Amino acid sequence: MAIDPTTGATTASNSAAGNAQVKLTADYESFLKLLTAQVANQNPLEPMDSTTFVSQLAQLSQVEQSIQTNSNLEQVNAYLAAYGALSDIQLIGHEVTLASDQLTLSNGAAAFEYDLAETASTVSAAITTADGTVIRTLKNLSGTAGEVHKVEWDGLDTDGLPVQDGVYTIRMTATTAEDADVSASTYTASTVKELNFETGESVLMLDNGSVALAGSVISIR
Repeated sequence: MAIDPTTGATTASNSAAGNAQVKLTADYESFLKLLTAQVANQNPLEPMDSTTFVSQLAQLSQVEQSIQTNSNLEQVNAYLAAYGALSDIQLIGHEVTLASDQLTLSNGAAAFEYDLAETASTVSAAITTADGTVIRTLKNLSGTAGEVHKVEWDGLDTDGLPVQDGVYTIRMTATTAEDADVSASTYTASTVKELNFETGESVLMLDNGSVALAGSVISIR
């Protein structure tokens, strides 16, 4: 079901209730043609029992009412979605935290957060460029599970030289004392530049060039 972001109306061609109504109309017309043909060709000495047709008409009427109810529900859902989209406009210009491995270095500073699926004995984070080149590895990070850890990067490379502001990628490595890999999730903050409603959902356009659904926002600042 498509949504018009300005009116919240559903697009009839994509509405399930609309498609069902079209089919019901065709079935109803076929039923009337069949009824007319049967009445025209019935045996006058043995007239047809009207009870069957009344029952069928009642069933068609119930189906039509169900379709109307579904159509009303679709409209309500569309208006709620449109209201949510308008509410998401307030995110523009705000910094949001998302599950992401994209790290924005600004004015020589950047920060990200991570958590671990289980306790690890060694944890490190490699900061890489778009082509995968490692420019800095942050070692001896906390391996405690069950909490979110914040890491700050001073914008320096392995040789202690400052790198250009831009978007970099975080690659976490965590292992247990038995050298088993531990899953890690990273979270970064980006500023919302604009919103896109083309898909019927609020899609955030972030200043680091990435996109995300509004529902994936973890926190707002």
